[in-house]
Amino acid sequence: MKVTKKTKLDKLLKSKKAEKILMEEGLPCVFCPFAQHEAGELELGEICERYGIDAGKLIKTLNKKL
Repeated sequence: MKVTKKTKLDKLLKSKKAEKILMEEGLPCVFCPFAQHEAGELELGEICERYGIDAGKLIKTLNKKL
């Protein structure tokens, strides 16, 4: 899977490896009940913007390690 800013959170949360990377990068949504409910609609780029996370760096890391 190629990760982009448009990748939905639910796609990433299917992978334990991706989940670990998201947590390491400080993404608070990984265990948030609201995010779990809305994961099919939340895009990685939007989440990064909302929480001040460098989307480019995170996407590069995800694509490299997944």
